[in-house]
Amino acid sequence: MSDLNEKKQMIISTLKEKSVLKQKVYDNTLEAFCGVKDILKNLAKETNANIGNIDPRIRLEYTDRSNFDAQLKVAGDILFFSMHSNIFQFDREHPAWKTAYIQKNKYNAYSGIINIYNFLFDSFKYSRQDDLGYLIARIFINHENQYLVEGKRQMGMLFTNYGNEAISKEALQLIISTAIQYSLEFDLLVPPYDTVKIATVGQAEAKIQHSRVITGKRLGFQFNSDDVLEKNSRET
Repeated sequence: MSDLNEKKQMIISTLKEKSVLKQKVYDNTLEAFCGVKDILKNLAKETNANIGNIDPRIRLEYTDRSNFDAQLKVAGDILFFSMHSNIFQFDREHPAWKTAYIQKNKYNAYSGIINIYNFLFDSFKYSRQDDLGYLIARIFINHENQYLVEGKRQMGMLFTNYGNEAISKEALQLIISTAIQYSLEFDLLVPPYDTVKIATVGQAEAKIQHSRVITGKRLGFQFNSDDVLEKNSRET
């Protein structure tokens, strides 16, 4: 019975510590995602007012898709924001484990995730199911509302400020603005000739330009946590 009681106590301890922790992470991430939605909606209104009547096709269009998904159409692009409903722990190979913040408390390694993807608007307009979208960045938020942003950058990934800055409206605005800027700066590349030189009759019937070529942008941008967290480095 002693072993059984010990296991019961372990279950209770885990529920009190880890499960409560994960619920706090979830609440923080959901609150931040609601903030993302508000920023996107207001950004669309503000930008459209400044654009005026130049061309209706370049207007920003915000869509609240669900509790965990939202999108912003920006000219020919769509930025897709998605919050995962589960909580994750960084794997042991992740650079975040090297930060003093996580080393002093392993529970700081649990976080919620908000993903930002870039798709082409025409991929949705013409139902091109095989077209590609690219992960621009993902935002991690933990139980203390500390955050880091992970994305592609030629210099690698930097997490030195993790644990020193809580997520805020200003930080989210900067992340979103940076994502929009990068998605607009990178264009489609012409597919190699050999990949499109042969087509079947069925593909022709379905319109070659919509079904034969898997379309997506190569986004070789530099976007990382230091874009948001290491503001001073950008000013030097």
